[in-house]
Amino acid sequence: MNEFVIFTGPMFGGKTTRLLSSIERFRLRQKKVYIFKPLKDTRYDPKGLAIVSHTGYETLSTPIESAEDVLRHLSARKAKEGVIAVDEAFMIEGIAEVLIGLYKKGFSVMVSSLQLSFKGEAFEEISKMLPWATRVEVCPAICTVCGSDAFYTFKKGGSQDDLEIGGGEMYEPRCLKHYQED
Repeated sequence: MNEFVIFTGPMFGGKTTRLLSSIERFRLRQKKVYIFKPLKDTRYDPKGLAIVSHTGYETLSTPIESAEDVLRHLSARKAKEGVIAVDEAFMIEGIAEVLIGLYKKGFSVMVSSLQLSFKGEAFEEISKMLPWATRVEVCPAICTVCGSDAFYTFKKGGSQDDLEIGGGEMYEPRCLKHYQED
């Protein structure tokens, strides 16, 4: 039976780590796993070929520029079933429609992604996927100000663009109180 799982939450909440762990479990079950990530996300891998967690755990992936790249990749491999894993899905325009369509065709789908921008606005692609999810795991981080569970991403540097790729130098997790104070 296929499933549609979304790991979401703020930066540094362990979303990618959970995705990578799920990929490993499917591989141990001898399932075919197709792994994708946005080409523009090169934070921990300058070549952009691996999904890498903040703690350094990684797996090779197929970097994509668009949601249609997922369909082209699966078609080239004549894939009719298996598991589709996508890291940082919020960065890929149109990915919701593609993943929902693949889920309806019998693929299992695993996604890790921010749910909200640092401005507190929902990312459109994730909002479209959430109603289809068979399981949603919200992955809290630790508030850098007080140590409480953090569900929001605070941007401490860079521009005001919604999509600016960075790590701890630019973003930090915050609880609601400290997210709203700044």
